[in-house]
Amino acid sequence: MASPAVRGEGRVSPVFLALVAIMAVSIWAVWTDYAASPGFGVFLFIVSAWLVSLCLHEYAHARTALHGGDISIGEKGYLTLNPLKYTHALLSIVLPVIFVIMGGIGLPGGAVFIERHRIRGRWKHSLVSAAGPLTNVLFALVVTAPFWLDAMDGVPDHFRYALGFLALLQVSAAILNLLPVPGLDGYGVIEPWLSYKVRRQVEPFAPFGLLAVFGFLWIPEVNHAFFDMIDAILRALGVTPWDTYWGQELFRFWQGTPDIPSLGA
Repeated sequence: MASPAVRGEGRVSPVFLALVAIMAVSIWAVWTDYAASPGFGVFLFIVSAWLVSLCLHEYAHARTALHGGDISIGEKGYLTLNPLKYTHALLSIVLPVIFVIMGGIGLPGGAVFIERHRIRGRWKHSLVSAAGPLTNVLFALVVTAPFWLDAMDGVPDHFRYALGFLALLQVSAAILNLLPVPGLDGYGVIEPWLSYKVRRQVEPFAPFGLLAVFGFLWIPEVNHAFFDMIDAILRALGVTPWDTYWGQELFRFWQGTPDIPSLGA
């Protein structure tokens, strides 16, 4: 039988439960149009849901690493879904939220420290890296399910737009994370299959990989191509640019509540 300490390593953190509670209350507020400012309700929903998805992203890395052989994961607190346990809370929580507020991009964040030497087998290493962005993919599928299942009848417009914008964040996070750029999960997927010489040559660039990606996104042509790809994926899932645009407009409640035309207009 597992000791109380070991069992406690996987106990869900009150911090995560509080995030889920805020998300649930904000969903109710947006659905019922209870909040005095619809945009503020959408803002709380998006931010809390985004933080929940970040916690699940890092949990997926940690859980996969645990099953891959890194038994140190539990004692680090990663299995509790507590974002305060992450190695770089600033990079993994604060900066992603700031980027969502500023630019509507799902910023990937690296948080859990995995003792890779404990994991044997290239496939296991690749799965550890892939687990996080695949969680974003799953989250995007869940969020967009009412769209691609054609189950939007009776859904309030504000809630529909909030789901659309949240889906955009999840899709953008998945794409960015899966790029084969040093420092991102996509590179972590292919790294075990590269030669030792190549890995050593690339290693010094890992801390700057994410900065390089966002530098490229400032190039207008790259930015347009990136968001065109996101729009194409969202359209395939039933989410239109109309949904994501008004979702982002509502999210930025500090700019004033937008005068949103009816879908039937």
